[in-house]
Order: sequence, then C-alpha cells, then structure tokens
Amino acid sequence: MDLSLDDTIAALASAPGPARRGIVRITGPAIRQVLAGWFEPRNETAWQRASTASVHPGLLHSVSTRAPIAVDVYDWPNRRSYTGQPLVELHLPGSPPLLEAVLSELHRRGARPARAGEFTLRAFLAGKLDLLQAEAVLGVIDAHDHEELQSALAQLAGGLSGRLSGLRRDLLELLADLEAGLDFIEEDIEFISRMELLGRIATARRFVEDLLQQTSDRMQSRTRPRVVLAGLPNAGKSTLFNRLTASQSALVSPGAGTTRDFLQATVDWLGLAFDLVDTAGWELHAELIAGAAQHHRSEQVRSADVVIWCSAAHLPADQHSLDEQLFIETKQQARGCVRILTQTDRPDARMWLCDAVTSPFDIDATIVDLPEVSAVTGDGLDKLAESLRQRLASARGTSRQWLGMTAARCRESLEAVAHALEHAEESAGIESVGDELIAVDVRDALDHLGRILGVIYTDDILDRVFSKFCIGK
Repeated sequence: MDLSLDDTIAALASAPGPARRGIVRITGPAIRQVLAGWFEPRNETAWQRASTASVHPGLLHSVSTRAPIAVDVYDWPNRRSYTGQPLVELHLPGSPPLLEAVLSELHRRGARPARAGEFTLRAFLAGKLDLLQAEAVLGVIDAHDHEELQSALAQLAGGLSGRLSGLRRDLLELLADLEAGLDFIEEDIEFISRMELLGRIATARRFVEDLLQQTSDRMQSRTRPRVVLAGLPNAGKSTLFNRLTASQSALVSPGAGTTRDFLQATVDWLGLAFDLVDTAGWELHAELIAGAAQHHRSEQVRSADVVIWCSAAHLPADQHSLDEQLFIETKQQARGCVRILTQTDRPDARMWLCDAVTSPFDIDATIVDLPEVSAVTGDGLDKLAESLRQRLASARGTSRQWLGMTAARCRESLEAVAHALEHAEESAGIESVGDELIAVDVRDALDHLGRILGVIYTDDILDRVFSKFCIGK
C-alpha cells in the first residue's frame, strides 16, 4: 500500500457508462500546474485567487478532442476537502470517449491514475475519517437496499466510531489514574480505589461484549429479521404460529407440552416479512427430550431479533408468578420483547379476574393490561403487528450498527479487547496483584481498540480495507 501523499492523482468518480454528466476527480499538491494552459476559466482572476470552495465554469482545450469542452470545475483549494488536500472535480458531459480523453490528458500532464480507494485512503491519512468511517464509504457505494444504506450512513456519520472512541477515552483516563498512582506509590496516595477500578473495568468489558454480540449477529448475513414465540406450555404459541404462517405446520393440542422441538417458517404478514420460530413451552424441570427442547428454545431466544412472549388468558392464578418470572428472564436475554395475552377467545379466559379479590394469589397488574390476542378469531392481531413493527425497527437498528466488512475485520480485535479487560478485572479483584499488572492489560486493550479505529495501523490492514474499493473513490 503506497502511503505517499506527494503525487497528484486523477480518476473517474462517476459511474461508468454514458450519462448526462460525468465527473473526473483530481487531488494532490500540483493540481494548478496540471490544469495550467489547458483549463480556461471564464473568470481567470477568481480562479487564481480562489481560497475557499468555489465553482468555476470554463473550457478545456485538448489536442485529442480538438474542439473545446465546456466544463464546470468544482474547486476545494485548501485542506478542507474530502482528502485533506487541494481537490477539484471536472463536471462535463458524460460521454465515455470524452471522459477517457480527459483522463488521458490529465495523466499526460502529470496526474497519475488513482489506485482503488486512494481518495478515501488520503482522507483517512489526513484524519478526515477513521477506519470505520472509511469502510462505511464503501458500504454506501455497495448498499443493495435501503436498510444497508441506512446502516452504512449511520457508520459514516460516526455513530459507531463515537461509541468506540468514548470507550477508548474512558480506558485512557483509567490508565492515567493507574499510572499516576504508580508514580506516587511511595507517597501512599490513592488516585483510584480498587472498588472503583473494578466497576470501571467491568462496565467497559460489558460494553465490549455487547459489541461482540452485535458483530456476531451482523456476520450471520441474515436479510430477514427473526421472531421467536415463547411462553409457558399450552400458552397458544403453536396456534398463533399456524395463524401467522397460514399453515397447520405446528401440532395443536389441549394438552401441555405438545411442541418438543422448534419449528421455523417464513412469514409475510400485514407488511412485515420475517422468519417465525415456534419453541417448546418453558419448563423449569425438564428431562431427556424435553430438556433438549428447552436448550434449543434458549438458543432461539438469544438469536432472535424479537421474542413474542405469550401469556395465556386462561392461566391458573397460581401460575401467574411463574409466568412473570420467566418473562423477565427471557426479556433479559432477548434483544427485543413483545408480551401479549393469548387465547382470549376461550370461555375460561381471564377467569382469575372474577375472584381476584378473594384469591390467595397475587395477580400482577401488568398481565391485566396486556394486549389481547386471539389466533382463532384474529382479534388483536393488528395491534400485535404494530408492536412487532416498532420492536423490529429498534432491534434491527441496533444489530446493524456494524457493516458486515467492518464486523469481520474488527471481531478479532474486539475479542482481544474483551480478553484483556476480563484479565484486568480478574486481577483487580485480587488484592495482592499490583496496579502495574492491571495497567499492562488496559494498555493491551487500548492497542487493539486503536487497530479498530485506525489510530494504530499497518500496511496490511490498510491494504485489506482499501483494496475492496473501486477506482475513483
């Protein structure tokens, strides 16, 4: 990877093929010399004295094209350009032979052909972008749908960079406190207590583990969100599954525990498209086959974008606390969760309300106010769709903070950051371990964070990132 910034480079910046308008981009220290005697601005004085971004209409005189070419030159004459160097764009008719002739003339006059990604590489080297934002430029170019475009634009805007930079600042401050204590170790001055040290390291570790989970989700390359049905046995999950999938794939029975494995189907329903998974009912004391089903269910919950927790309207009063407990546990595991009251069409639905006053069991107020859904009659399904739409938008927005290429590059470094912080947390919990050893782990975490953001980089890393770009970007 050539990191030289002394050359003036040029390339086609617009899409290949004929168009009403074509753009040729040039950047480097010798732009004025390259265009001298060739570009005839309409206002020579304005062109020569330009010190800020401006547009200069004029003509290009070229031997190869014979006739002058009408052109608008967009000029960024200082370091406030995209690349951090003087940069111009020639906007002219988008005829491929014409654009090729202009490029050939530029190369003849001393502007060498730009390599893949070299404009964005110069922006990175000039500090205009960090490495995550540079990858987002490619993500914007390669986006196949609106969701991918929004994800790339969010990363380009610095949302992910800001979070990681914030973590890096916190760790730098933590390291400063540790090293200050080491400098004054003989003075018996404590800059940070072990309790505070443990808390700050643990917070950073949890933050990194959340990011690692997001990279895993992003690298699964799932184009459709995943919705999982969960709840106690006989809560109406399979009936709801059949209703949403317009099938009879799931066996339905009045007896509890009919579903022993999980079922999956593709759903297109009320403008929503997702993969729906029906899981076995949640049982605390499961054995053999039932135990395996419980294990599969837990895996499905963790991988879901949204979990629909089904609380049966006919649930006996003495099981309400269990239903509430398991819902809370599921909500802690899941990325997003929607809770509904199912089987509201049954004759015994909500019978517990009738004797709530005399019942020895506490009825949680939250279950009284749950959205009511009947998979049999269809009542409440429109409200479920709206809740699901909101949750999916929120959950998918979080998991798509990472572009696929960024997730793949950064995962190894993130794992190293998490490992270093885990080791630092273990060491901080042992009173006999000195702060100097903890500081070593914090420095290690900072080094790997620097590689993610591009604060620390090698030619190999830059080559892997920018070789994916096309010419002119």
